[in-house]
Amino acid sequence: MEIKAADVMTLRKMTGAGMMDCKKALIEAEGDFERAKDIIREKGKLVVSKRADRTATEGVVVSKIVGEKAYLLCLACETDFVAANSEFSASAEAILELAVKNDVADQEALMAVKNDEGRTVEEIVTEKSGQTGEKVELAYYGRIEAPYCNAYVHFNKKLGTILGFNKEVPAEVAHAVAMQATAMAPISIDENDCPAEVVEKEKAIAMEQMKQDPKNANKPDAILEKIAEGKMRKFFEENTLLNQLVVGEKKTIADYIKEADKEATVVAYKRFALGN
Repeated sequence: MEIKAADVMTLRKMTGAGMMDCKKALIEAEGDFERAKDIIREKGKLVVSKRADRTATEGVVVSKIVGEKAYLLCLACETDFVAANSEFSASAEAILELAVKNDVADQEALMAVKNDEGRTVEEIVTEKSGQTGEKVELAYYGRIEAPYCNAYVHFNKKLGTILGFNKEVPAEVAHAVAMQATAMAPISIDENDCPAEVVEKEKAIAMEQMKQDPKNANKPDAILEKIAEGKMRKFFEENTLLNQLVVGEKKTIADYIKEADKEATVVAYKRFALGN
């Protein structure tokens, strides 16, 4: 049957799929738009299946703050060509809006959220694979809640941070701390919320280094543990946000915040970087 160009354009607007994909779907569906939409969705699932072994290391990171809540999300794909497409960015923003609207707690819950058309986020992501011909996945979703929030996404849209403070601080201070966290990738706010498995692993590495050093051959374990503790202090200084030095200065992030408000500190933190 003959498929009109106007019908192809209509289906393209409905689905975001390529012109040829829309034409083929309409031919297969014999002009039935609903069936054609299903065919395109099925094609998306086929693309996902075929490209399951591919890695989605490009994409866009987006964030939003609403009152005392901050949200961070990454929609990933295979190439920077697709990531730079305005429609791809719009899809990431649309999924983020669904997360905000429903105040979704975690990534698993977000995948089940439906848009106004009744499609779940999981289905939307799958359809995006069909539209782009690439593996597309929701690589990250995070949410925090605190009395005062700030967010920073790097200009390349590949990494970003959301921060929560125990009280309002000057916007420029919050922004600077969020930028520092994005650039320096601390693993936690401070040593108290550093994951236990990370601490144990670093302690084990430090102890092994001590034992491998010939100078420590005759030292008892108690002494080695003391030396290892010193190494752990250094580790926390370099890898936890509040203990890191402000870039280019000799004061810590904790001191920098307290210069603006002695009672202020960071109480919530999430960061994501594509490819990490």
